[in-house]
Amino acid sequence: SSAMAEERPLAVVTCTAPVNIAVIKYWGKRDNDLILPINSSLSVTLHQDQLKTTTTAAASRDFAEDRLWLNGEEADVGHPRLQACLREVRRLARKRRGGSAEDAAALSLSYKIHIATENNFPTAAGLASSAAGYACLVSALARLYGVEGELSEVARRGSGSACRSMMGGFVQWQRGERPDGRDSIAHQVAPETHWPELRVLILVVSGEKKQVGSTAGMQTSVDTSPLLKHRAEVVVPERLALMTQHIRERDFEGFGKLAMQDSNQFHATCLDTFPPIFYLNDISRHIIALAHRFNAHHGHTKVAYTFDAGPNAVIFTLADTVDEFVEVVRRSFPPAVNGDQFMRGLPVGSASLPEEMLTAVVMEPVPGAIQYILHTKPGPGPQLVDDPSQHLLGTDGLPRCC
Repeated sequence: SSAMAEERPLAVVTCTAPVNIAVIKYWGKRDNDLILPINSSLSVTLHQDQLKTTTTAAASRDFAEDRLWLNGEEADVGHPRLQACLREVRRLARKRRGGSAEDAAALSLSYKIHIATENNFPTAAGLASSAAGYACLVSALARLYGVEGELSEVARRGSGSACRSMMGGFVQWQRGERPDGRDSIAHQVAPETHWPELRVLILVVSGEKKQVGSTAGMQTSVDTSPLLKHRAEVVVPERLALMTQHIRERDFEGFGKLAMQDSNQFHATCLDTFPPIFYLNDISRHIIALAHRFNAHHGHTKVAYTFDAGPNAVIFTLADTVDEFVEVVRRSFPPAVNGDQFMRGLPVGSASLPEEMLTAVVMEPVPGAIQYILHTKPGPGPQLVDDPSQHLLGTDGLPRCC
């Protein structure tokens, strides 16, 4: 009842949000403050059972200051991108209320807020944690302030690719034309239910934090790479139309080949940057060669790789190919220690490889080069968590975890 709500000083909302993997890549901004891209992009939203960010946002008249906790550790709430998201959500809330009487009971915009967020995957693994993180933050804040409507634009202000995590399935981020960025938004090409056989294998390559962050990297590319300009203006628009068609028709051959080509061209623009940027390493290149040998052996595209700004491979394939390809990877990169922890996520069956495949496809083993394989599939957009026991903040507005 409303009387109950008035007695409880704490307003609290918890949401989860997904990671997404671009198959037509975003690289390069035309506006750094508003995070406006030089080209449109297209991604697949991954399932939150395997990869998700959970965020709790709470507001209270009793809070002395805004505070933020990441994976249990207090962090800087003054981060400009986080502040931009907060400002935008509050602006939308103000606009929506417009002084109407029914919103008298709504959360006061002057209250300070506490935010706690955590990932169910290693943040440093280079698995687009900022995309999931900002999509989750914006979803939780929007619920807290009773804001609806176009939220992908708000998430974009936190991290460009976050706007694509505001929807499930297959998502396009339109570049937009306007200097104010109002038309630089995401829309769903197809829901996750559209292609039920599609599977995703993330091959987490052992290694350290990347040398060049994406924000700095893409700026240098914009400044120095003639290939990037050609890519944005000529190549990508054509590829987007093609990729959308392949997805609509569930044409894995077309989808897979184009995903690999686009990944390769993105990394070519990194090489074309001056000085050059190397996100792929020897293991990444081994995986690329392995995928091509596997496809050649079968006579068509059965697996497709894509790499973001780091060495981890994301492999797209269909459900009936997973067991066999995982066995090929396991033979080529035998697990060093964590044999039991090598496969994570959705179940994978065992497969025995015919002798001719071993000779034609499996490479000289490189033990320990891959830390683990995460098996997942396309999934839905951000979700509201109804169960109060799942809140990351307690009734005192402080993290429960610690």
